[in-house]
Amino acid sequence: MSAGDPFRAAAGAYLLYGVVYWIGGVYLALHGVGARGDAATAGLSWIVLGAVFVLLIPYLLGRPRAWFERWILSRRDFARILVVLMAFRAWKVGHVALRPETATVAAPWDGVITFRLGATVFFVVTVVALAMIARAAWRSEPRPSFSAHPRPNPGAASPLQ
Repeated sequence: MSAGDPFRAAAGAYLLYGVVYWIGGVYLALHGVGARGDAATAGLSWIVLGAVFVLLIPYLLGRPRAWFERWILSRRDFARILVVLMAFRAWKVGHVALRPETATVAAPWDGVITFRLGATVFFVVTVVALAMIARAAWRSEPRPSFSAHPRPNPGAASPLQ
């Protein structure tokens, strides 16, 4: 693995994306907002499941895992599926960001955060992470190197001479 491995960069981008979404989701759930609306009941299971995904997905993207690639998906296919799911997420969050009127939630500091502002931040984070993962998913494979077995040069001196 080289330092410029796009899958390692994709794993880091997904980790950042996941942490931002997880913190945002926990914050909204604690304020009674979200798909399940209550952190004490079904919302808590989504918070735990989200934390698992935030850690598991970068783990699987970061470097080859023989058991995963042999029995489930290649990293490339896994990254491509993530890109599709994240594109859908960006599309849905983009709709919230473009709404003319949105609700608000209390900010950690004095004031409020509009859903429009939050959705805009989530949209930007999603698109950046999506681009990094797409770069890894659709990168061209390195060409095989034949330097280990070079072809003989007919004009070169033979080692037997």
